[in-house]
Amino acid sequence: MSGHDAVIPMSSQKCFALTGQADVPGDKSISHRSLILGALSVGETRIEGLLEGDDVLSTGKAMQAFGAEVVNNGGGAWSVYGVGVGGFAEPDCIIDCGNSGTSARLIMGAMATSPISATFVGDSSLNKRPMGRVTDPLALFGAQSHGRSGGRLPLTITGADEPVPALYEVPMPSAQVKSAILFAGLNAPGQTVVIEKEATRDHTERMLTGFGAELSVEDTEKGRVITLTGQPELRPQHITIPRDPSSAAFPVCAALIVEGSDVLVPNIGLNPTRAGVFYTLQEMGADLTFENMREEGGEPVADLRAKYSPNMQGIEVPPERAASMIDEYPILSVVASFAHGVTRMHGVGELRVKESDRIEAMATGLREAGVTVEDGPDWWHVHGLEGAVPGGNTAATHLDHRIAMSFLILGLGAENGMSIDDGVPVATSFPIFETLMADLGASICRKEA
Repeated sequence: MSGHDAVIPMSSQKCFALTGQADVPGDKSISHRSLILGALSVGETRIEGLLEGDDVLSTGKAMQAFGAEVVNNGGGAWSVYGVGVGGFAEPDCIIDCGNSGTSARLIMGAMATSPISATFVGDSSLNKRPMGRVTDPLALFGAQSHGRSGGRLPLTITGADEPVPALYEVPMPSAQVKSAILFAGLNAPGQTVVIEKEATRDHTERMLTGFGAELSVEDTEKGRVITLTGQPELRPQHITIPRDPSSAAFPVCAALIVEGSDVLVPNIGLNPTRAGVFYTLQEMGADLTFENMREEGGEPVADLRAKYSPNMQGIEVPPERAASMIDEYPILSVVASFAHGVTRMHGVGELRVKESDRIEAMATGLREAGVTVEDGPDWWHVHGLEGAVPGGNTAATHLDHRIAMSFLILGLGAENGMSIDDGVPVATSFPIFETLMADLGASICRKEA
């Protein structure tokens, strides 16, 4: 049963020769952080190329509720007129984060060291996701939280009247937890220190420095130590957002499994903490190349060219790479289904607490599509069928956009296509997915519910 009013069943059919240019939307992680840091600055932050998906729009609405002015100038251009560090006003409405765990966790951190209260809610999927991993470290600053069992939404955060800096070692690889702590540390005096054993996406560190915060990063025996000096005056910025590597993975992987394909995906961010899936695909033998390598806004960027690759081999994905591609394992498992041999993915327990249990969701749908899958608490193995994936089933998406898109991509190469029970979640991160794939020649359509 879906958590929204209407469902949109969808299907995809086997097709040939996806060709052309895929202009994917702006990076979701950077879009969220641009809105939040713009709201915590003094003056106008201008943002070009903002991802206008439901998740990011939830963050924009929340920043307005906390007192910032957020203006849509059209064409992906936005302005945020910030209130400064410590300037958040208490919202007079509930903060509805929809399906976005990033919105909920990052915003909780941003308001946790101001003497205000806010109540957070989400859709039925987000309300099941663990928030204790954020509220526990925020308590070190003096914030209080009251929610359902397990720290689940709906949940109220009361910010600290007299915040103190914190030192916290993140127990799991999570950029959201790290970022929430750093945002909380902005309004705490002294130095807040975050230690992560495994490096996760570092957009928050890069952007905090760009906005004028005093921040240092050191690699030590304990791990990656990030030190932030609190109570800076953040300077507004003009941000051009690179295109999202997680979104790019879908047309890239479609091209690899559809015979005769040649697809160019320009201006993709290749931050080393985000680009693991592309190196993994190359190791499998994918015809995937980086063209026009360059740097924009402090982030490495390139144009990706992907061509049909019928001879890809299953590999063992290095567990230490998981943090750099955690959101791409669902679509990687689709490619693995078409490869030769077994693709082994370990150290991916975080997939079980995403928008859905992504290991269970993908394993179930792939098995029903005729693929052999083995799985455990933090691992799964996909046995490739050398291009001959039967498909023909209807996969449950569990309100998860990446599950929905992954199975639609699988259908483009499967003998009998694929169906999904609900395509509505796609709009949370990739609102132009259907039109973009259709322009490449994909056969994806909506069905009557």
